[in-house]
Amino acid sequence: MKKAIYIFSSGELRRKQNTLYFQKEDGSKKYIPIEATSEILVFGEISLNKKLLEYLTQKEIIMHFFNHHGYYVGTYYPREHYNSGLVILKQAEKYLSVEHRLDLARRFVNGATRNILKVLAYYQNRGIALDEITENIESLRASISECGDTNELMAIEGNIREVYYNAFDRILRNPDFEFGGRTRRPPRNRLNALISFGNSLLYVAVLSQIYRTHLDPRIGYLHATNFRSFTLNLDVAEIFKPILVDRTIFSLLNKGMIKKSHFREELGGIYLKDNGRRIFIEEWEKRLMSTIKHRTLGRNVSYRRLLRLELYKIEKHIIEDGIYHPFIARW
Repeated sequence: MKKAIYIFSSGELRRKQNTLYFQKEDGSKKYIPIEATSEILVFGEISLNKKLLEYLTQKEIIMHFFNHHGYYVGTYYPREHYNSGLVILKQAEKYLSVEHRLDLARRFVNGATRNILKVLAYYQNRGIALDEITENIESLRASISECGDTNELMAIEGNIREVYYNAFDRILRNPDFEFGGRTRRPPRNRLNALISFGNSLLYVAVLSQIYRTHLDPRIGYLHATNFRSFTLNLDVAEIFKPILVDRTIFSLLNKGMIKKSHFREELGGIYLKDNGRRIFIEEWEKRLMSTIKHRTLGRNVSYRRLLRLELYKIEKHIIEDGIYHPFIARW
C-alpha cells in the first residue's frame, strides 16, 4: 500500500535515476521509495528542480506545501491523467443550477451534522453529559432542509459547529486545552491550533484523493467556486472532520500524547512545534490507515480509501448514475 511522505527538515529533494532522495543540510541522505509513495507533504524549507517535478508528474505524485506555522499554502498538482470532459461539464452544470447546487450542499452539511452527533453519542455512552448540546444540534439540523441558499446553509453549519464545540471542554476536561471559542488565523490557544492543523491535513488528504478521480477539485458546492484554487475538497472534508480530525485530537489529548510543552507562542498566535506536529501526524496516519467494515462492499477498507469511495459516490451523483448519500459513521 502506498504511503504519504512527510518532510519536516530543510534540505534538497532530488531525483536520482528512478528514485527520489532527500538530502538534509547536514549532508545526510534519505531515499524515498517512489513506487510506494502516494503524496509528499512538505513542512521544512526545501529546494527542488524541474527534473524532479517532471518525475512527480510521470509518477502521478501530488506534493503539498505548509508554511512555518504549519498552515497549508499550496499544492503541486501534476497534469491530470483522469480528467473527464463529461464529468467537468456535469460538475459545472450542477453548480450553475441553484436547485442542484443547494441539494448537494445540503447533503454535505447533513452528513457533517450526523457525524457530529455520532461523535457526541460516542462520548455520551461513556458517561459525559452532552444531552443539551445534542438536542440543540438536532434542532438546528431540522432547519437544513429549509435553507433557501448556500449562504443560509453555511450560517446554519456554522451555528451547529459552534454548539458542537461547547462539548470539547466536557470531553477533554483538561485546563491546558480549554476551547474558549473558535479562532483561526492565528489560533489563539492550543486546542484551536490542533483543530486548524488537523483540518489542513484533512483538506490535503481529500485533495490527493480527488486527483485520482474524474472530478475537478475547483468546483465545489457548499463552498463557493470562485478564484480560490480548490473547493470540492473543503466540501467533502466537512463530512469527515468530526470522525477523523476531532477524534484524533481527543485521542491525543486524553492519552496525554500532546502536552502544553508541544506548543509555542508567536506573533499573537499559538502553534504546534515540530515535535508536536510529528506526534499528531503519526496518530493521524494511524487513523487514516485504520479500517472499518464497508456496508456496501462487505469488506474492510481504510479511512483513506473511504475518502476515495466518497468521491466516487459524488461523481456518480453528478453524472446522474446514482443518488449521493454521505458517509455516516457507525460505532
